[in-house]
Amino acid sequence: MKQYILVACMFFAFAKAYSQGPPITADKPIMLGGGSFTTKTLTEIRNTERGTSIYVPLMLHYLPTSNSLVAVHLPYINYDLDDASGSSLADIKLLGKYQFYRKDGTGRTFRMVAKTLQTLPTGEELDLMDLSTGKYAGYYGVVAGLETLKYGISSEIGYNSMPNGTMDEFRTKLGFGLPLLQPQYPNKQVNLYFEYTSAWLHERDWYQLLYAQGIQYARKNITFDLAVQLPLVQDIPDNRALNYSVFLGTRYTF
Repeated sequence: MKQYILVACMFFAFAKAYSQGPPITADKPIMLGGGSFTTKTLTEIRNTERGTSIYVPLMLHYLPTSNSLVAVHLPYINYDLDDASGSSLADIKLLGKYQFYRKDGTGRTFRMVAKTLQTLPTGEELDLMDLSTGKYAGYYGVVAGLETLKYGISSEIGYNSMPNGTMDEFRTKLGFGLPLLQPQYPNKQVNLYFEYTSAWLHERDWYQLLYAQGIQYARKNITFDLAVQLPLVQDIPDNRALNYSVFLGTRYTF
């Protein structure tokens, strides 16, 4: 197909301040404590040959337990395309994650999570993948990640099904995180991210391989994200080709 845990004496600090924040365009299986809430946003400015879209989601995440998560994403979109322009509510998304495997060692942890993302047809039918399609879709995948004191690796594989559309998609992601500061408590981090996303829409015979370079600043329980995503491989119609995406994000956990 076209495609950290600290030493034992610092365990509590790691649980509260984990060595690296969450990836920017990718995902990770590491969760904080049960009963915690996170509010976040990750604005995407996507420029393609068809036009520009600005996607602004409000994401509300809740961990009922230390190994489960439920979330709702409420997005707004502004678009200026060749064939349409305006602003509206985009497709609302419901997220669920369950951590089914965890193995901790001195200064490292490996975890795996089952993930589902249900996209509701609340947006305009703009045919903007992952943003606004106006069609129901269900994504099912597995996220795995290894995190140490010196680096983090995350990967994801899954399938997005759109029963009444033509955007069924095989999706893979791979991310590398590099912390630039030594672990400390209270939490203070500067992290670099190198992230790859592969998408194969087999019904349309479209394929994209994208690369994102990101930087993240985290202090205590708030983070700020910045990433630029560029295409490495594109086998799609010229008028739909991605030029770049810019991601601006922040999150607060309480």
